[in-house]
Amino acid sequence: MPRLEDMTMKKTGLLWLGAAAVVIAGAILCWTIFFSGFRDTSYYTQVDNTRISRHGGQGAVDLSGNGGMEFSYTLPSYDENGRQKDITFASRELREGAFLCLTVRPGRGVMTWAEVRYDELPPAVRAHYNAPEDGQEAPRDP
Repeated sequence: MPRLEDMTMKKTGLLWLGAAAVVIAGAILCWTIFFSGFRDTSYYTQVDNTRISRHGGQGAVDLSGNGGMEFSYTLPSYDENGRQKDITFASRELREGAFLCLTVRPGRGVMTWAEVRYDELPPAVRAHYNAPEDGQEAPRDP
């Protein structure tokens, strides 16, 4: 017959093993949600410089590591299905009328943005914007 001390030690060991498994699973879940880009969503918008805010000397921090950003935009943006959401992000001053693809991560906000051409927008997004006249769309920034 097993001794009482041996059974208690086994239960304690199993309890610690279970707690360690929960901590490891939680860490993996947090990493997946906040850092891996697993749930990133692309939103598309058009620059409207009337909706810009200036931070003055207190530039917002750009999460990509590029330092302080002097301006902040809050623009209506659309996912690939055409669902609208107002999104705020920090940037330098952008070219008026430029189309952007914003990569948005839950809990962290806009991670990256890139200028795109009108014909690169998903069809459901294009429905919300007027096509630029031929030759009117300026080239992307280098």
